[in-house]
Amino acid sequence: MNVEPRLLCGPGPANISPEVLSALSKPLLGHLDPDMYEILTELAAMTARVYQRDEGDGMTLPISATGTSGMEAGIAALVEPGSTVIIGVNGYFGRRLVEIANRYHANVVEVEAEWGQAVTNEALLEALAANPDARLMAVVHAETSSGVRHDLAELGAAMKDNDTFLMADCVTSLGGIEVALSDWGVDYAYSCTQKCLAMSPGMSPISISQRALEFMRSQPKPNTFYLDPQLLEAYWLTRPPAYHHTLPSPLVFGLHESLREVLNEGLEARWARHAEAGGYLQAAMAERSMELLADPAHQLPQLTAVLVPEGIDGAGVQKQMLREHGIEIGGGLPGAPAMWRFGLMGYNANTATADKVLAAFDAVMADAPTLAAA
Repeated sequence: MNVEPRLLCGPGPANISPEVLSALSKPLLGHLDPDMYEILTELAAMTARVYQRDEGDGMTLPISATGTSGMEAGIAALVEPGSTVIIGVNGYFGRRLVEIANRYHANVVEVEAEWGQAVTNEALLEALAANPDARLMAVVHAETSSGVRHDLAELGAAMKDNDTFLMADCVTSLGGIEVALSDWGVDYAYSCTQKCLAMSPGMSPISISQRALEFMRSQPKPNTFYLDPQLLEAYWLTRPPAYHHTLPSPLVFGLHESLREVLNEGLEARWARHAEAGGYLQAAMAERSMELLADPAHQLPQLTAVLVPEGIDGAGVQKQMLREHGIEIGGGLPGAPAMWRFGLMGYNANTATADKVLAAFDAVMADAPTLAAA
C-alpha cells in the first residue's frame, strides 16, 4: 500500500504534527492494562480543560467513535419519545441533528436560517417561549458545512435559569475558537479529533454538565448500549473500571499527545493562531474577488466557504488542486450552494500553509476556463 502525502486543507481531517503521528504508532496496550487506566484519567482531565468544563461540573471523556457518535449519544441520553427538542438549522449538521432526534421519536421544532447565515438567538428563544417544556435546545456552534459561527455564549446566558438543556455541536470549534462550557451554561457538547485538535479521526470528546448528568442518572436506560454516557463513565472514570468495549489504544495515545500540544500552546494563543491564519486567507480571497458564503459577523476563522464563480467547474478545481499540487480542499455538502471549503485547522493553522494553498489555487484558477469547457 502506497499513500502519497497530502496537504489537508479542506473541512477535515487536517494534517497532524510529527509528535502526534509518533504517538499513534506507540506499542499497543491492552484496554485493561493498569497503565491504560492512568492514561484514561489524564486524558479525561485534559479534555475537560480544553472544553473549559469546571472541575466538579459533570464529566468529560472521549467516545471511541467519530463526531456523530457524540451527537447521537447526547440525544439518546437526554431525549425520550415525545420530548420536545428545539434545533437550530442553518446547514448540513443542524439537519443531521434533526434526523437523529426524529429517529429517537422526539417532537422536533426547527428554527431555520439560510445557508451562510446564523440562526438568531432571538428566534431560538421565541421557539423556547412557545415550547416552555422543551427538553433540549440544540445548536451547531461552528457549522462545518458553511463556515458560520453561532453566538453560543449569548444563548447560554439567556437560558441560564431555564430547565431546558443546552446542547452544542463543537466539532469544528473545539481547539479553534473559544469554547467555555461551564461559563456559558452548556449542558452537553460533542466534538471530534480530526479538525482543530489535530489528531486522526476516530474519537468524539463529549462533555456533560452536572445537572444533565444527574438527569441522565434519574432516567431509564437509553436505547443505546455503546453510546450510553453512564456506561462510558463507568469504563473511563470508575476504578476498577466496568468493561464496556475495547479501546483503540493508538487513538488514545494520539489524542493524549494532541491535547498536550493544545494545552502547552495555551488556549488563547491557539485561538489567536487560528484567527490570524483564517483572517489572512479570507482577506486574500477577497483580494481575488471571491465571494465568501458566511455572514462576516459570524465567519469562522478555521473554515472558509468560498462560492464557486459562475461558469467555473468547482469539482474540477478541487481535482486539479489534488492531482497537481497534492492539496485537498472541500466542496459543498448536499443542499448547499456550489462552494469550496478551505480549512486551516490545528497543525495547518498558519499563514505559511495559507500561502501554499493560495499559490496552488491561483495556478489552477488560471486554467479554470479550460476546466469549465472540458
